[in-house]
Amino acid sequence: MLKGTLITLVLATLLVTACAGGQPDINLETTHLDFGDVVNGEILSHDIVVSNEGNQPIVAKSVSTTCGCTTATLEPMTIPAGGSANLHITFDSGAHGPELTGQITRQIFITSNDPDQPEAMVEFTANIVKKETP
Repeated sequence: MLKGTLITLVLATLLVTACAGGQPDINLETTHLDFGDVVNGEILSHDIVVSNEGNQPIVAKSVSTTCGCTTATLEPMTIPAGGSANLHITFDSGAHGPELTGQITRQIFITSNDPDQPEAMVEFTANIVKKETP
């Protein structure tokens, strides 16, 4: 009888733990930025809050960008349940040379252990304009 009660208690504990385990839930403060007109050669920085609305830690596996003109870092790379992190984005509008003008679009990707959104994306646009010469 004691053995059966012990097995039932262990199974019940495992079931409660599995049900209460939950999952991470990544949330971005914004998913789109519009930098407007940017003079070619200007370097812009912007920070976005990345929060975890789940009840398990988010573990960011990587942060990547679609172009070498853009860098992004996430600090910290592990976000506790209910916590937040800072996604720091830097864009060098002159990275493609002084003659580049016009509308551009770039993306930043955060790959994480969020099962519903394993890859979160931020997109930004800018209109590159020529530097005026005196």
